[in-house]
Amino acid sequence: MTTPVTFRDLAIGDAGWLIQRHAELYAENDGFDASFEALVAEILAAYIRDHDPAQERAWIAHRGDQRLGSIFCVREGTPGIAKLRLFLLEPAARGMGLGHQLLTLCTDFARDAGYRTLRLWTHESHRAACALYARNGFRLTASIPVRNFSQDLVEQSWEIDL
Repeated sequence: MTTPVTFRDLAIGDAGWLIQRHAELYAENDGFDASFEALVAEILAAYIRDHDPAQERAWIAHRGDQRLGSIFCVREGTPGIAKLRLFLLEPAARGMGLGHQLLTLCTDFARDAGYRTLRLWTHESHRAACALYARNGFRLTASIPVRNFSQDLVEQSWEIDL
């Protein structure tokens, strides 16, 4: 029998894993440089130092001791608006419906915490993630060509009314 996938809050060691896996996967798949790793580290450091458990939450998907993915809901800075951050699925965990489960956990938490809108930032090249957002009611609000992380990209903003 296969061990079920479960979801837990951020624990000791998870931040290091998230920084490493984001850096490795984005370098391998998108050619991102180390400035992306620094961004992920900054996001995690701010979350660990300052998060408000009533308004912010992290989920780590795992099977046994194997981490499979993550998603975070954090304050955006504008009252009533939350931000989805650090959505990651290990390649071996893709196609199992785990992305949908994580997205639902995040969206439900944001709604229950009293947010009116959930926003996220991604890149056009992440087609599977963008399709997941669209299927779950998010709408594309901006699409801007940029040069970030040593790559020419099209950054996208998505949001959903809760």
